[in-house]
Amino acid sequence: MTENKGDVWLAAGFAELAHSGIDGVRVEVLAKNLGVTKGGFYRRFRDRAALLEAMLTRWRDGRIATIEKQTALDGASARERLKAIITLYSERMNTEAMAIELAIRQWARTDEAAAAAAASVDAARLKNVGQLYRATGLPTEEADAQAFLFYCFIFGQSLLFLERGPRKRAQLLARSADKLLDDGK
Repeated sequence: MTENKGDVWLAAGFAELAHSGIDGVRVEVLAKNLGVTKGGFYRRFRDRAALLEAMLTRWRDGRIATIEKQTALDGASARERLKAIITLYSERMNTEAMAIELAIRQWARTDEAAAAAAASVDAARLKNVGQLYRATGLPTEEADAQAFLFYCFIFGQSLLFLERGPRKRAQLLARSADKLLDDGK
């Protein structure tokens, strides 16, 4: 299977976004990073705006597909699925994905399209995790509040306590995860 040449430019765009923010995603910079001329870019995208639009679409659709896959029960209980998601995001640090997430959120502060993409992803995350909490028996309002706290934890834990040793950090994450999975029983 051959890689779409546009995918190379998108990957370079995401790498630069993670490294430099939206202002660093420029055709000249990407061409230099790829070791090619700008002409290759213009055979795939009409301009920088088209690249940025494609990046937002790829990020939004990819994030939504990922959360739908991660929250599908597939024979697991809702609590097991929630625990698996917490484990996935707290045991391995995907620094590039987090850098992209933060850069898109920064971009969203000044760009309507980026704000709409972030809002779509947030809505999907909260909806799907809220459904898992409802499946544990929580009423809708409580489930929605737990889903909100869940994502505050998922993203916050990746930014905090990085100086703690691995064992202390793991213990803190485990205790925090227990609180997120406590249904009052």
